Amino acid sequence: MTDASSSALLVSLGDLAWDVLAKPDTLLLPGGDTTGRLELSGGGSAANLAVWAARLGTPTTFVGKIGRDRFGELATAELEAEGVRAAVIASEQHPTGVILALIDRRGQRAMLTGQGADWELLPAELPREVLSGAGHLHLTAWSLFRDPPRAAALEAARVAKAAGATLSLDPGSFQMIQQLGREQFLHIVDDVPFDLIFPNDDEAFAMSGQQEHGAALDWLRERYPQALVVLKMDEDGALLEGPQTPRVHVPATRDRLVDATGAGDAFGGAFLSQWLTHRNAEAAARVAVQVGGWVVSHFGARPPADANLHSRLSAAGVKLS
Repeated sequence: MTDASSSALLVSLGDLAWDVLAKPDTLLLPGGDTTGRLELSGGGSAANLAVWAARLGTPTTFVGKIGRDRFGELATAELEAEGVRAAVIASEQHPTGVILALIDRRGQRAMLTGQGADWELLPAELPREVLSGAGHLHLTAWSLFRDPPRAAALEAARVAKAAGATLSLDPGSFQMIQQLGREQFLHIVDDVPFDLIFPNDDEAFAMSGQQEHGAALDWLRERYPQALVVLKMDEDGALLEGPQTPRVHVPATRDRLVDATGAGDAFGGAFLSQWLTHRNAEAAARVAVQVGGWVVSHFGARPPADANLHSRLSAAGVKLS
């Protein structure tokens, strides 16, 4: 395991993988050939969120499992180069995970996730000193859809909460919620005292059965009255409400959609970095929509920051690391 013994304000537990991004120039046909844009980059929802929180200056540790292979070494090195401490377990039996993101001409993506080492984390492998020293633990539902790694994720939440940390959840995938079964998924989530929940509109519908944004938020707030719910609505911005936060809508940016891969993770990392600093949910969401909007206008989940992003965040009183 890579040393990550120093306490972190934010610990993100879950998937660290490699993204294979593919955006064809023309329609893919059986047996055919075409050109397009291809890119290999570090990925995984939990790891992406950790990177963006660290970029905004939050002390962050990632916890997860990789293969004992060259791809795992490179994925870990990428995290550490971003300023994220890595508490990773290396598996001899399972390879580092790979995710194929097929991006259409509109910038929307469909994901094919390989079940690599990131799906195999066990409770006995958890770095308990990291979890008990965390100020906040973030989980993605990718750690809950099957077991393992579900038992490890639930145990991590128990350890962190017992030590005084707050907890957040990204519901991860409307399709996986449907495949697991809505009631089974809700049963799992109901048993964890999450302080923040970050669904997108499709995930909110899969959980609540409510298509309209306001009705979905009503349902989530009634089901999880202790939680701040931050509903990510793509081009409609974000709608949020919590125990100490009146309902507020934060408009989206006007960025042109190039690739939606990782935009929700970037939003979540930016939001948590700000909320953990000052507990102002609306101000955190205004920073998060800037980061998420900038990401969708670029290729990949972790494009290098440019002058435009620095300028946007500077206007909001935030500096990138």
